[in-house]
Amino acid sequence: MVQTNQMVMLSCEAKTSFTNTRIFWLRQRQAPSKYSHHEFLASWDSTKGTVRSTEVEQEKLTVLREGTRFVLNLTSVKPVDSGIYFCMTVGTPELTFGMGTNLSVVDVLPTTAQPTMESTTKKRVCRLPNPVTRKGPPCSPLTLGLLVAGTLVLLVSLCVAIHLYRLRRRAQLHFIKQFYK
Repeated sequence: MVQTNQMVMLSCEAKTSFTNTRIFWLRQRQAPSKYSHHEFLASWDSTKGTVRSTEVEQEKLTVLREGTRFVLNLTSVKPVDSGIYFCMTVGTPELTFGMGTNLSVVDVLPTTAQPTMESTTKKRVCRLPNPVTRKGPPCSPLTLGLLVAGTLVLLVSLCVAIHLYRLRRRAQLHFIKQFYK
């Protein structure tokens, strides 16, 4: 998360040889869905240097090479610059798509809560009642309900992560098909 009008530097490590290697920077503006797409921002190759999209302010964006790293430098960021930024390397013969970096630009950074100095009590361990030993406090229905709800949230999160991975993979394949037509 970064504040409005700040400078942001995103880096991408290229693990390919630099003969005929091109680096592309892409942005996905909204949360991933079947309607979202990857927007081309800039590219770099050894013969042309940096090539920017016509839809991007020229002075706002630069791509720099530092050894095997490529840095996307954004100046005076605004909330509309928020999104997931991806780098993609196109070499011979492989194409590598980065994991993406989520950039959130806000007008005011959230404040952090101050730690309290109150002592904490020892946590009670909740156990299901054992008819033989009867040790430990019994779990209340509320506690069991929260445990079940937490487990369901984790399962749903896993399903969403798998779905987003499939969407990203589909976007990669779609981009490859368009790129090599």
